[in-house]
Amino acid sequence: MTLRVRPADRQATPADLALARARESLVRSELPRVRTAAVAWRNGLAGLLVGLLGFGLVKGRSDVSQLASGWALAVGALLALALVCGGSGALRLMRAGHGLPTVTPVSQLRSQLAADHEEALRAAADLRWGIRATLCCAGLLVIAVGTTWYGPAAADPALQITTPAGTECATRLTLGPSGGVLTTKEGPVPLPSSEPVTVRPGGTACEQAS
Repeated sequence: MTLRVRPADRQATPADLALARARESLVRSELPRVRTAAVAWRNGLAGLLVGLLGFGLVKGRSDVSQLASGWALAVGALLALALVCGGSGALRLMRAGHGLPTVTPVSQLRSQLAADHEEALRAAADLRWGIRATLCCAGLLVIAVGTTWYGPAAADPALQITTPAGTECATRLTLGPSGGVLTTKEGPVPLPSSEPVTVRPGGTACEQAS
């Protein structure tokens, strides 16, 4: 910041002096005010994210592998974006609240008032960025949790079992000395060992039945 001093067009009045003092007081206090606001926003947004995470863990699926493959990939992408936004927002809020550990060379030292004003401008910009990024993270988390709740479940792996009596769709075939047992949606179905059996991956009919 460069200050230029030139003669005034008129003599300063008490009102002008009071205004100058008020401006100086505002400039001196703006950095602490921005720092305090940044800490308050950081704590509030952290509480919001903790509440969202806790609510998402209490209700809904806890494993994205229970979702259909495309939906599971979408949830993974949303969580990755939420992590990027949350990390960026947290760093910006920390920088707005506490600044960066930097050292200014003696040759570049300026007045404390000008340095504090520039730091306040940077802190305010970091605060605005951090708020937007953290709210974006919260929105992405809400969408991801909602997707895990309402997304379609992954279809059970199906087997198509063909016997002389017909065709069955099962999720598991357990073999024993006296025959086998099919695990179907309706329940276990015995499979005598005396009957010829053809086992193949479930086709379209089994997928529609599941």
